[in-house]
Amino acid sequence: MQIEQIYTGCLAQGAYYITSNGEAAIIDPLRETKPYLDRLERDNVKLKYIFETHFHADFVSGHLDLSNQTTAPIVYGPNAACEFECISANDGQVFELGNVKIKVLHTPGHTMESTCFLLIDENGIEHSLFSGDTLFIGDVGRPDLAQKAASMTQEQLAAILYHSLRDKVMTLPDDVIVYPAHGAGSACGKNMSKETTSTIGIQKQLNYALRADMTEAEFVKEVTDGLLPPPMYFGANVAMNKKGYESFDTVFNNGMRSLTVAEFEVAAEETGALILDTRNNTDFYKGFVPQSINIGIQGDFAPWVGALVGDVKQAIILVTELGLEEETVTRLSRVGFDNIIGHLQGGFDAWRTAGKDIDIVERISAQDFASKFKFGTAESKVIDVRKQTEYAAEHVEDAYSRPLAEINDWIKDINPNEHFFLHCAGGYRSMIAASILQARGYRHFTEIEGGFKAIAETSIPKTDFVCQSKLSKAN
Repeated sequence: MQIEQIYTGCLAQGAYYITSNGEAAIIDPLRETKPYLDRLERDNVKLKYIFETHFHADFVSGHLDLSNQTTAPIVYGPNAACEFECISANDGQVFELGNVKIKVLHTPGHTMESTCFLLIDENGIEHSLFSGDTLFIGDVGRPDLAQKAASMTQEQLAAILYHSLRDKVMTLPDDVIVYPAHGAGSACGKNMSKETTSTIGIQKQLNYALRADMTEAEFVKEVTDGLLPPPMYFGANVAMNKKGYESFDTVFNNGMRSLTVAEFEVAAEETGALILDTRNNTDFYKGFVPQSINIGIQGDFAPWVGALVGDVKQAIILVTELGLEEETVTRLSRVGFDNIIGHLQGGFDAWRTAGKDIDIVERISAQDFASKFKFGTAESKVIDVRKQTEYAAEHVEDAYSRPLAEINDWIKDINPNEHFFLHCAGGYRSMIAASILQARGYRHFTEIEGGFKAIAETSIPKTDFVCQSKLSKAN
């Protein structure tokens, strides 16, 4: 028996590849199937089952393409109303895989079909739990995503999750290995550890939601407290996972269309496509195609596209670093952005060489910012686009907290005639914000290179005092 965790950092997502005696199972696969097919060929094994822990919200799974390419059935837990052929397994049902068994543990609460898969090894010993979004390392799944579908409140779902954990998960032996679907950075939980595996015993000791003396009421209060609204694309991804989607190969081939500068211009004008520039922010600010939005491929690219663009049907045309076209299209497809028209042949250099108009972002160093900053004056208004937790830890004194994830809400409160300085932690998020602001006609601002990390090294006044008025409106 072999278990391989296939972890994708951009999505903080774990898929699992299990083999035993010539047979394989894959749990929660990503959209692109080639990595799994390559493993099957390498190991000379047959894919027997594709297990899904639930209808994922934060990514589009590869279950349909993988099943079509291998004929392996797709297995969900109880209550999974698929709109394609699948097995909706019974609670306690056992699937044989080579010399091991995989037992279905229905654990509703995160969603009503949420299910863990318990692997029983060759000796009949309960070996590992593939816990999906029911149990994370240090956290449990958020109970608010399935409210509408389940016709329940988040408190009702949390109460169901409480019993799922105590009746099904916490009764397992302490040495059972926990393999979750996500780690730190995922929006599917709020307190996940950077660790990607653990054991039941360790989680019962360290996970705040598994305290032995915790009442149902205490659990409900703690898991629902401080939940941020889910990213806009979550609902669309659930629908795609439940109803079906375009083949990855089709999406990939469309995105890999190489467009000349002339073709790029025509495509952008005729389709109303969003121009998405995925270069590093250190290159983007110096010059870009006007109206481009910069979300760098080197960061949490796919989740930020999902959170800020939202509509997965939005037509997209790409400007990438040369050689990163394939990766960009693949990562967009993982979060359901399938309407990719193509990419600019030769990248931004081709646009510049053709003599086309370019735009820039006004960026200054933290040292220059310090020399221009005049505490308490209108000329030194500062907008901090980090998370509120980062802002609360320390921020430029008198700065406004305007998280990037909420830019579509607070942008309307910005006075286009009033100058402000803009920063995040290191430059990635503030350049995203800058590009969105400029695309919507806001230009009277200056972005700070290196973000708060660089600002912290200057003499600019800083504080951890949080003024509630600075958290409410931009003006």
